[in-house]
Amino acid sequence: MIRYIKLIAEFIGKILSYTHLRKISNVIKPIISHIYTGMIRNEFQHLGCDSVISYRAKKLKGMNHISVGNNAQFSDGITLTAWDSYMDIKYNPSIVIGDNCRFGSNSHISAINSIKIGNNLLTGSNVLITDNAHGKSDDETTCIPPSKRTLFSKGPICIGNNVWIGNNVCILPGVRIGDGVIIGANSVVTKDIPAYTIAAGIPAKVIETK
Repeated sequence: MIRYIKLIAEFIGKILSYTHLRKISNVIKPIISHIYTGMIRNEFQHLGCDSVISYRAKKLKGMNHISVGNNAQFSDGITLTAWDSYMDIKYNPSIVIGDNCRFGSNSHISAINSIKIGNNLLTGSNVLITDNAHGKSDDETTCIPPSKRTLFSKGPICIGNNVWIGNNVCILPGVRIGDGVIIGANSVVTKDIPAYTIAAGIPAKVIETK
C-alpha cells in the first residue's frame, strides 16, 4: 500500500513539474523566511537590517547573546547556540557576526566563550565553528559519558573580514583567522591562520600565501 502511495505521489509531482509551481515555490520560500525572521527577530541581541534566517533553523539557543550585522543570510538548517548554562554551570557567551555574511546550509555556530566574525564571510555547507567541547581530554574527564561532561573552552574564536570557508570545515576553539583567508573543504582548523593565505588539511596548514 505504501509503495502505491509513493508512486501516486511521484506521479502527481511529475505532472506538477510541467506547471509553474516550482517557480512559484522559489518565490514563496523567501517570503516564508522573512516572516520567520520577523517572528524571532526580537529574541536576538541584535539582528541587522536585511538579515534573514532561512526557514527553518535547526536550533536557536541563547539568541540574546547573539549579535548579527546587516544583510547577513543563514541558509536552511542553521544551528546557532550561545550556551549561558549547561549542567548547572553558568557561562557568559558572545557571538558577534558582521555585515554581509553568508552561511551555507546546515552550518553550526556554538559558543560558551566568544566568537567574533568579521564582514563578508562566505561559507559552504556543514561548517562547524565552535569555541567549546564536552569536557577536557584528561583521564578523569574521559571516564564520564560525553553528554554528562561540563562544557569547556580552550579560548575564543576570531575570524577576520572577507574570509571564505569551504564545505565541511571545522573551526575549533582558540583559533584566530586573519583577513582574506581561504579554508579548503573538509579542513579542521586547530591553530591560527595568518591573513591572506590559503589553508587546508587535517589539521589545516598554510599551503599558499596570496
